[in-house]
Amino acid sequence: MTALEFHKTSTDKKALEEGAAFTPRFDANGLVTAVVTDASDGILLMVAHMNAEALALTIETGIAHYWSRSRKSLWKKGETSGNFQHVVEMRTDCDQDAVWLRVNVSGHDATCHTGRRSCFYRKVERRDGMAVLAGDGSEPLFDVKRTYPGAT
Repeated sequence: MTALEFHKTSTDKKALEEGAAFTPRFDANGLVTAVVTDASDGILLMVAHMNAEALALTIETGIAHYWSRSRKSLWKKGETSGNFQHVVEMRTDCDQDAVWLRVNVSGHDATCHTGRRSCFYRKVERRDGMAVLAGDGSEPLFDVKRTYPGAT
């Protein structure tokens, strides 16, 4: 299989916003933002980043790949946990510096490394003039310590 290539980013605004060429605009660190939602109910699962390799692998395989900024490495979502993200649809925004993945999650249907379905399991609220976090009631769907031994 040959590596997927992207068109060069166009300086023509109309071509960028209305054309058929996918010309992802990577930031200074070589990344685009990826917003990930559940294909069946639209729940926001996570926000991550992709470099050109992760983006190409995602398109080629249909399984979401990302770039870990903290580990500085490519990762195939679900490789350790078994909770793979199968891409149903990928979209890009008007200026092509972000992508939206609609996915079906296999395994425990959990996306977050805390074992929860979504990484967005806490609400920001105001109490006594302070911003505080309140859980949404979701619980881990798998044993995180067994799945990620040695992780903190």
